Amino acid sequence: MLTRILLLGLSLGVIVAAQAVELTDEQRAAIEARIAPVGEVCLQGENCGGAPAAMGAVGAVAVIDGEGTYNMACLACHASGAAGAPIVGDSGSWAPRIAKGIDALYNSGINGIAGSGMMAKGGRADLSDEAVMAAVDFMIENSQ
Repeated sequence: MLTRILLLGLSLGVIVAAQAVELTDEQRAAIEARIAPVGEVCLQGENCGGAPAAMGAVGAVAVIDGEGTYNMACLACHASGAAGAPIVGDSGSWAPRIAKGIDALYNSGINGIAGSGMMAKGGRADLSDEAVMAAVDFMIENSQ
């Protein structure tokens, strides 16, 4: 009896697996999107897709993209207000922070804020200080 149950279960598994092969391209794309990784690890020196800096011919940083860095490392909190983050575009929540001066804002972005949800470099230790400062500049420019 147990053998018949196991064979039945195995047969059903084979049938289900065979049906999974008959997915449309659209269905496969939807599945891939649902199971895609939510993040990636990028080690210093690696060329990681979506890096916030454009690389020159010899590998030197030519341009730092503040908006790109913001989208990659800051957006999750600064677009939603998560953990008390000031929302980009909300001049009222940014005004007291901007009043502290640009150096204080750079310091907060680079080193984080103890006792808050603001992690150093937005949790992206692979970012350069310059990339974080460019993201801070982008947020300020869009929040005054």
